Order: sequence, then C-alpha cells, then structure tokens
Amino acid sequence: GIRHNLPQVDVMDEQARMNEKAGKYAGQDRMEARRQIVNDLKALGLLEKVEPHVVPLGRCQRCRTVVEPRISMQWFVKIAPLAQPARQAVRDGRIQFTPENYARDYFNWMEKVYDWCISRQLWWGHRIPAWYCQACGQTIVAREDPASCPCGGALERDPDVLDTWFSSALWPFSTMGWPDKTEDLRVFYPTSLMITGFDILFFWVARMIMMGLEFMGDAPFRQVYIHALVRDAEKQKMSKTRGNSVDPLDVAETYGTDAVRFALVVGASPGTDVIFSEERLADYRAFANKIWNAARFIFLNLEKAGAEPWAPGDSEFRLRGDPLQVPLEDRWLFSRLNSVTEQANRAIEQFRYHEAAHLLYHFLWDDFCDWYIEMKKLRFRDGSGLTPEWRNLLAAFERTLRLLHPLMPFLTEELWQRLTVNVKDRPKSIALASYPQYDVHAVDLEAEQQVALLQSIIRAARNLRAEMKLDQKQMEGTLFSKGAALEIARGQEDVIRRLANVKLELVEGAAANHGAAHASTTEFDLVLRAPAAEMEARRQRLAKEKAQLEKARDSSSRQLENQEFLSKAPPAVIASIRQKLAQYDAQIAKLGQTLEQM
Repeated sequence: GIRHNLPQVDVMDEQARMNEKAGKYAGQDRMEARRQIVNDLKALGLLEKVEPHVVPLGRCQRCRTVVEPRISMQWFVKIAPLAQPARQAVRDGRIQFTPENYARDYFNWMEKVYDWCISRQLWWGHRIPAWYCQACGQTIVAREDPASCPCGGALERDPDVLDTWFSSALWPFSTMGWPDKTEDLRVFYPTSLMITGFDILFFWVARMIMMGLEFMGDAPFRQVYIHALVRDAEKQKMSKTRGNSVDPLDVAETYGTDAVRFALVVGASPGTDVIFSEERLADYRAFANKIWNAARFIFLNLEKAGAEPWAPGDSEFRLRGDPLQVPLEDRWLFSRLNSVTEQANRAIEQFRYHEAAHLLYHFLWDDFCDWYIEMKKLRFRDGSGLTPEWRNLLAAFERTLRLLHPLMPFLTEELWQRLTVNVKDRPKSIALASYPQYDVHAVDLEAEQQVALLQSIIRAARNLRAEMKLDQKQMEGTLFSKGAALEIARGQEDVIRRLANVKLELVEGAAANHGAAHASTTEFDLVLRAPAAEMEARRQRLAKEKAQLEKARDSSSRQLENQEFLSKAPPAVIASIRQKLAQYDAQIAKLGQTLEQM
C-alpha cells in the first residue's frame, strides 16, 4: 500500500463548513461563504460582472445532496505489478470467460488500470491497519495492534476503512482460513467456476484474480460465466435507490419461487439482459401448475390401480416388460427423454441455461403432459397393480424431475419425495441424486418416427375440425395411405379415436378430392365426413358469410371508383380502404374454395 500525502489546502471540514484556514469565513457553510465572497468582491470593486453558468454537479445517490470535492490523505494500492500476471492468466487460458467477448472488456480495463484508492470515509467496515505516531510522525502498518511507536510515542489509528471491493477481492481464500494453510484451502482453492454479472467484472472478478495470484500463487477460478442483469420494463437496472426494484418475497408469494426462478432462467440468454415481466411469471406459474396436476393425476390413478409409488433411479433407466409388448408411447417417451437429457446436459455444460429451460419446458408440457399422459389414459386400469407400463411411466417421471430440479428445486423436491417414498437406499434429497445422463441404448428412432406420424394424423383431424367449424361430437373419416401411416393407424386406432375424436376407415391408396374436410400430406390423405344436414347448414352459413363479404367489398370498390371522393379524402383513409378491399378479396376467395370443396 502507498499513502498519498497531499498538501492540506482544503478549507472545508467534513460537514462542508469553512475551517480555520478560511480566515474570516471560518465556521460558515460553504454555500453561505460563496455568497459572502461574491459580496466582498463587489464591495472591493474587484468583480466585473456576475452571470449564471450551468455546471454539472455530482449528487449523492442516496440523499441527492451536492457532493463537494475535498482534498484528503488516502491509501492506494499500486496496481501495475498485480495487473500484469492477471492479464497473462487470461491470455494463456488458465481463466476463460463465457461469453468470450467479455475477455476483451477485461483486457481493456486491465491494460489502462490506475492505482487503486482503498480508503473509504465510512462509519463501518474493515479498519485500515495503519497507525500514526503522535510524537515522531512515523507510520506503522501491522497485522496486530502495536502497543506504541519504537520511539515511545502514542499511536493513533487511521480512521478510514478499506474499500468494500478490497475486502471482497480476498474472499476466495480469506473465508477459508488464510493466511494459515488450512484443509479447506487445500480442497476448495482454486474453485472451478465463478458466476457473476458484467457490471462487477472489474470491481470484483479482476480484483479477485489479482489478489489470488499475488497471495495464493494461483488464480481463484478457472472459468467466469457472465450472466444477464434483471431490468425493469424500461430496461433500467433494478435498484433500491431508484425505487424500481421488486420485493422477491412478494413475487415469490404471488407466483411461486420456482416460477420466478424459471422465468429468470428462460430469459437469461448470454449477452442479453432479463426484462422483468409479471406476465412471464404468470406463464411459468401455469407451467408449475401443469406439472403438479400431472403428478396428482398420476398418483390418483396409481392409487386406483392399487400400486405404491415406485422409482428405480438412474442406474436402471430401461423399459420394463416383454420387449415385444412394450407400448409404442413408452418406447417413444423413453427415447425422447434420452434425447432431451443429452441436449440439456450439453446446454448446461456450455452455460446456455436458457436452452436447457426451453427444452425441459416443451418436453414436459408438450411431450409428457399433452401426448404421453393422454395416450396413457387408455392404459389405466383399476386394481391392475404395478404393471410394467406403470413402472415405465413412473421411471420416466422420476428421471424428468431430476432433470428439472436445478431449475425448479422446490416443486421437484416435493414430488420426488412422494414418488420415491418406497425406494430402498434412496438419497435424502433429489439434490443428492445423480443428474441424468445420455444412454445410447435408450435411443429408439423408429418409435419417434412412428409417433411423429401418429401426431400428424391427429393434428390434421383437429385442424380440419377447427377450420371447417365442424361439430365436436365424434366424427367418421377415411385415412388413405400407401405407406407407414396406414400401419400406425391400424395399431393406434384407440389413440386416434380418443385424441382426435374421430373414427377412421383405413384405405390403401390415394384419396379422391372429395369430402367435407380434406387434408393431404406426403404420408397420407385424410377425409372427414359429417352428416348431410350438418354439412348443408354449414354450407348455408358460409354462403351467407360470403355474400356479406361481397357486399362490403362492392361498397369499398364503389368508393375507390368515385373520383370526387378520391379528390377530397385524406391519403390515409384511401389507403385504409384499399387494405380492406384486399382483405375482403382474400376472405371471399378462401370461402369460395371451401364451398366448392363442400
């Protein structure tokens, strides 16, 4: 450390009042003294004129009063000898930044670094270990409080405290017994990963690196992940001082801690900030509810089946039952879950936590809840006991909970404890269970392709219903195909009937262009039929709608043909009419095609 002794020419005390060096102005507030000085200059005839002048004034962030510059003695750390090895540690790869562009910011700071003032005039903090002899003026710096100066004079300790960041820079090793060579230091220094925001890259990260290399001979961590900042709707950094922050206890109480946590992770893609949105929190509260309701449905049906909760753990992630009798949905889900496991692990390893969150969100909501559980409903039987199908479902659910746990720890812990209550030698917490890993033996591309085709058939039927606004009661239809779609439909007729609410006749070959609703893909042609009375009523409604659109179109066309109207109407009004006319033409053409098909 270096103590900078500056000449004491300051005429203000710590309360911004004039001190004894201010002569006749001593004791006055600095604002009062400034006005008095101007008056004295006028009285002496030394002031040519007075004119207003706008200057930038620094203000305290907390109380907003004007900050007055004041010369005083400060302690500094000479940074150049510390910065050079810290720069080299990043250049030679001992420390890596993610995203990589922050290494450039790090170098920009470290190559232009100034000596570091570590003195702070605060009423609390770590006192600077410096004492001044009242007799000889000697400065003593020591770890332990000295009794007196060698000259025998009394000592007075420096009233300043250390800069908070100076103390924080020592954190990686000072918290583990340093300067003693403790077991904690041996085990935990250096650590592997430092996660922080970009706004303290130099304040904290760079200073920890410098101090670690200086005092420990090694960098305190190997990787630095720079995460996003949470900002308000105006993209301002949240701050208690600004008053634009939110109380985490309030939002957690309203939306659930897991929903808040998940929403922040999803929005935290590298290089961008998280814009806080209560709408997003509500979306992920719905996601948490979806998982909870799926679990409740599973446990209720498990109870009806007369079976106890069961989960095998990661070491036994395999399909149960006769390989030739395993349901298609089990083969498909295990393969999909295995693929998601691989992608989630890779995303986490690459610090792309938002990608892992997106993967698990869509797997749980779409694959597990909207498809797998719905298909499984056909298999549930009261009093069936713990069948191989039940074992497959529970094994997949337990593995999914472990995948999701880092993102939603409270919900997954609660459900996992209920699911594994009868498992022997289970860990005390899901946090202590192994994180799922990719298993090449769980890959079943054939099952994934077959279910994808089955989903295409069901979606086509649902879309036709919606487009044609057909009755939601069960309908009949025909599926034409020359390929695998026919075989899939034969083996999954009950699934199609339940999920698409349609009973299909299966025909080998291509469909003629007929029927109430007709959809074609490269794999199949699907025709839905409705009763003649319903089709006629539907045709009449569409014809009436088409006639109304034609009437509106003709009215707009007449307006655009009226030269007097065109000469007086504002351009914006004319443009709006032309846009409406184009919309009418498109809607009329679509209705015409539908009516022709009917």
